[in-house]
Amino acid sequence: MSAISGLAEIVLWVHDLDRSLSFYRDGLGLKLISPPGMQGRAFLQAGEQGEGFPQQIVLVQMAAGAPPFSTDNTDLNLHHLGLVLSPGAFESERQRLQALGMEVRYGEHPLLPIRSLYIDD
Repeated sequence: MSAISGLAEIVLWVHDLDRSLSFYRDGLGLKLISPPGMQGRAFLQAGEQGEGFPQQIVLVQMAAGAPPFSTDNTDLNLHHLGLVLSPGAFESERQRLQALGMEVRYGEHPLLPIRSLYIDD
């Protein structure tokens, strides 16, 4: 059996760090935990800190002139991230995201009995 007990971070390449930071910090409400003055990347905390480390999404600026990401669903490196909401906050969060102009979609998880909403960054 594996000794892995959780997920510490997911690192995402981004073309525009400021725009991506605005989406994840200002739109989704993740907490920026990068030290002041850090260049080229941003660390954001998702949820409460667990087992001595934060659950985090790290945004890393790609080099200028890097090719655009594919929009073909069969050629994506990352399908989606799943973030947790308390059941009581589901509807208010859906409304908040829609008020920010995000298109919210719904889905059914194939294994877990959970409500799901999807947005694109």
